[in-house]
Amino acid sequence: MAFGIIGKKVGMSQLFREDGTLCPVTVIEAGPCVVLQKKTVETDGYSAVQLGFDPKKSERVNKPMTGHCAKAGKGAFYQLKEFRIDNAGEYQVGQEINVGEFQEGELVKVSGTTKGKGFQGVIKRHGYHGGRNTHGSRFHRRPGSLGPSTSPSHVLKGVKLPGQCGNVTQTMQNLKVMAVDQANNLIYLKGAVPGPSEGVVFIRKIAKKGK
Repeated sequence: MAFGIIGKKVGMSQLFREDGTLCPVTVIEAGPCVVLQKKTVETDGYSAVQLGFDPKKSERVNKPMTGHCAKAGKGAFYQLKEFRIDNAGEYQVGQEINVGEFQEGELVKVSGTTKGKGFQGVIKRHGYHGGRNTHGSRFHRRPGSLGPSTSPSHVLKGVKLPGQCGNVTQTMQNLKVMAVDQANNLIYLKGAVPGPSEGVVFIRKIAKKGK
């Protein structure tokens, strides 16, 4: 599998392409991340690398986590994430991973936690059309009839209803890398990614077919 990196969403901006067209981009502070642990098929049954991101003060770290991060020699971190890769043995504990792993023009997938919007109705949560906004109407933002006719005369399983909206893990596929700023650890991705500003996201390379 392809490798990835941990980042923090800075916000959205715009970039001009070479042909003069304007492209909306999301700016992400990606890394530097530190390899805290590597797992191999021989020792763990699968191949993976655990990364740490966003340094944490030593007085805020408990003893188990301090011992876990001690081998890397780079302190502890707020964010830990494991990425499965085929060549985990090529990486060393304590090694830094930065945005230099990504190149302009390649495609990535980004996972994050969407904004939580609390309990919402069907129009905001599922995009229902709603009723007519005419004079005398009492059917503006209601879901309408949920149990069709006399058969089956009950609400079917899976019907979209009001409830908790947002605050779920979402992955955006095939986002194009528009620019990479290694000096400031920034990566510019075309379009939007899940989550609010300052939200943590996980960027993964998309494995090419046949590899």
